[in-house]
Amino acid sequence: MAFGRRVIVIMVVVAVLAVGISALLVNIFERKQEARNPFYRVVELTDETEDPAIWGKNFPLQYDGYRRTVDQVRTRYGGSEAVPRTPTQADPRSVVAESRLEEDPRLKTMWAGYAFAVDFREDRGHAYMLDDQTFTERQHVTKQPGTCLHCHASVYVPYKKAGGGDLIQGFERFNAMSYAEARKHVTHPVACIDCHDPSTMQLRVTRPAFMEGMRAWKASQGVKDYDVNAMATRQEMRSYVCGQCHVEYYFKGPQKRLVYPWFNGLHVEQIVAYYDSVGHKDWTHAETGAPVLKAQHPEFEMWNQGIHARSGVACADCHMPYERVGALKVSDHHVRSPLLNINRACQTCHRWPEDELMARATAIQDRVHGMRDQAMDALIDLVADLKAARAVGDTAAAFRQAQQLQRHAQFYLDFIEAENSSGFHAPQEALRVLGQSIDLSRRGQLALRPLAAHAGR
Repeated sequence: MAFGRRVIVIMVVVAVLAVGISALLVNIFERKQEARNPFYRVVELTDETEDPAIWGKNFPLQYDGYRRTVDQVRTRYGGSEAVPRTPTQADPRSVVAESRLEEDPRLKTMWAGYAFAVDFREDRGHAYMLDDQTFTERQHVTKQPGTCLHCHASVYVPYKKAGGGDLIQGFERFNAMSYAEARKHVTHPVACIDCHDPSTMQLRVTRPAFMEGMRAWKASQGVKDYDVNAMATRQEMRSYVCGQCHVEYYFKGPQKRLVYPWFNGLHVEQIVAYYDSVGHKDWTHAETGAPVLKAQHPEFEMWNQGIHARSGVACADCHMPYERVGALKVSDHHVRSPLLNINRACQTCHRWPEDELMARATAIQDRVHGMRDQAMDALIDLVADLKAARAVGDTAAAFRQAQQLQRHAQFYLDFIEAENSSGFHAPQEALRVLGQSIDLSRRGQLALRPLAAHAGR
């Protein structure tokens, strides 16, 4: 009897194991089949499918992440918490970001006479990029051109339509429009079609100014006729699709053609040298009369100077890290600060606790922010001295020299101020640039000393 029971128990165990192994094998097979078919073609996508919701029918996981860019979560030096506001007919937004001008009134002095001195706010997610540009108070201060939409809207299809199928011609026609006119032709913020080929899903660059900027930069390195979409590697493209918009730029000539100033290279000195060589200025400073420059958002330029770029780490590796969903490996389209996603954004490479990695990143940003404050103080001091000299009619060569030093000091400072990593993309370069800004501001003050002594000040 005992022997019979043991046999029955063994048979039951074997049967359970067989069922379990069979279930495991079936599950593995199903996962392999799932991985072999990463998406189901629910709808046909064409080169004119602009609406990301349609792409989302084929790629629901990616689209779900894309929709989450509405999140407003702040890190110490980035992101934005929601600030309620009462909607109006002119501005229907019920939520805006915090005002940087209220956080640091010195910015009003730095940008005196420019639209940014009227309205400048913390950055929000990609979901807000079009509305926040459409309704900023800067639109009421100056007549902005249609060029601005190049990086704030899904423009690939509108450019093609405006150019009769020619992307570059459409780009040029948008540049020449007023912002109000160009805004009528766009519907979405940056969307799937701006970074992906709808037939192959391969990454692609769709922004003409980046194509031309890369051609100019590569030419400075001896590479002729560089075609970013034909010649870049896949890993490079995982940064270039971001670098299409996260860059320094200016509007050239009465046509307001968008140009990335990379003819000499990507370092701040090379960009300033280019601006000086073509005589470009963004505006005349209201308090000093200096022909000054406004830096935009040079994340691509600064990232290129950092250790991550030199190590082959792409923008998407940190801001859109891979995640596992069942058997699928997908890029997280919830584009955000890596500090809000340390586990997947950082710990894939850096095997330290989250608290340790957060502390390291914060220490870098604290140091850069502290140097930024010193550079801001130095610039404000120079502006005050120039303003005083101008008030008594000083126009000597020393005064003009100090104006030129303000132009450079201000751009160096703004290059780091406008860059959205608070120095993290290239910590040593950020501190170097800020140190140069401080030196330029103090040299400007020294240049004015003889004038002050002569005037008895």
